[in-house]
Amino acid sequence: MRNLTLLQGALVLGGLTFLASVGGYYGWVYLPDWLQLGLRWGTTAVVGVYALRRRKFTLTIFFAMLLGTLVGIDLPHVGRELDVLTGIFIHLIKAIIGPLVFATLVVGIAGNEDLAQVGRMGWKSLLYFTLATLVALTLGLVAGNLFQPGVGIVAPEAVEVVTAPAAKGWKDIILHIFPENIAKSIAQGEILQIVVFSVLFGIGLALLKGPNKQTMLRAMESLAQVMFKFTHIVMYFAPVAAGAALAYSISRSGLGVLANLGLLVGSLYAALLAFLLLVLLPIALYIRLPLRSFVRALTEPASLAFATASSESALPKAMEVMERIGVPRKVVAFVLPTGYSFNLDGTALYLSLATLFVAQAAGHSFTLGEQIVILLTLLLTSKGVAGVARASFVILASTVTSNGLPEWPLALIVGVDVLMDMGRTTVNVIGNCLASAVVARWEGELDDAKAANPDWDTPLPESVVKLH
Repeated sequence: MRNLTLLQGALVLGGLTFLASVGGYYGWVYLPDWLQLGLRWGTTAVVGVYALRRRKFTLTIFFAMLLGTLVGIDLPHVGRELDVLTGIFIHLIKAIIGPLVFATLVVGIAGNEDLAQVGRMGWKSLLYFTLATLVALTLGLVAGNLFQPGVGIVAPEAVEVVTAPAAKGWKDIILHIFPENIAKSIAQGEILQIVVFSVLFGIGLALLKGPNKQTMLRAMESLAQVMFKFTHIVMYFAPVAAGAALAYSISRSGLGVLANLGLLVGSLYAALLAFLLLVLLPIALYIRLPLRSFVRALTEPASLAFATASSESALPKAMEVMERIGVPRKVVAFVLPTGYSFNLDGTALYLSLATLFVAQAAGHSFTLGEQIVILLTLLLTSKGVAGVARASFVILASTVTSNGLPEWPLALIVGVDVLMDMGRTTVNVIGNCLASAVVARWEGELDDAKAANPDWDTPLPESVVKLH
């Protein structure tokens, strides 16, 4: 009851603050500056108490953003000094990139024996995953070029606007993909070189036999788990970085940056909706999947994914409901877990859109050829880290670094990343559920009678829910 009262109080104060701000702007009402100041900080205080009591990451981020906005407006001399906090966060994120990508790719290649066992179903799944991811990445680039959410952001005074790098020949571009010193590649944030090294290392480890392979594979799995925990620890600092980023940006550039962030979120959700309607829906119709059954099946796993911003939380329920609508258990057990590493449609779309946002904020315009290179790079780097909360931000940071873009726009994205994470995670889950139906139809094993009239009441064996 106390939490509800606090929330109601925050809503009332927030509404009064909004009305006072709008009325003052248009000259409809006049409130003394001290009263407007009190309303702003009173609202923030109530939201802060509510967020502390609820201990929800989303609420904490919202409170930090609100507090940072007020510091930038009312205490600009303080806001101008807070860039060090966002710098700490960005440095920690960059420290994660190399070990995390290396460990997850090696484990995914050397430890995934299912691909060799299922053979035909494996290559069909990977072909579909690759095509779907390419379409999602392309749609993200289209949305970024169409809406241009980063255009108009004023760079902080201490940051130089990026100029276009010198043009490289095709030989230089190809040579740059392959690492000559993996330590140098990690230090310089050359993510594509890290990927190439990791893939070759993973293939070499997969070909190795005996105890040495198992020892190295366990070491890579341990490294991956440690980096997952490392990421979780760093993300606890995200609210501080988000609030500090807004305070610094508003104190330097004014309130206009909030419009850009709103446009970024709106662009993402518009692109995600377009992907659902223009890509996934036609695929579902093409494979003759009953839409009513499919939509009902998706309701609970998609809601879980949106509420928790975690694909993993929705996986057990997604596996259960897809078997209920006629996808064989062996297909569900293979395609869904594999898709969580190789078929992240929502994440892919977000990464290409956010990369363009950073470039636009920095005043840099990518050519069509450069955007194609970014697309192909993200096609590889978006794989294998679905189990980490907001791990896509780590991949975004690596993409920004490897393309010579400045890091300060990343701190702005942190503030709204949790809002975008909910949408892209939901699309990830929907895309993987559809992928299992596509592979089942391709294999000629989709049960049409069960798909048309699913049995929602009979309990499934426990093993179905515990396959992952």
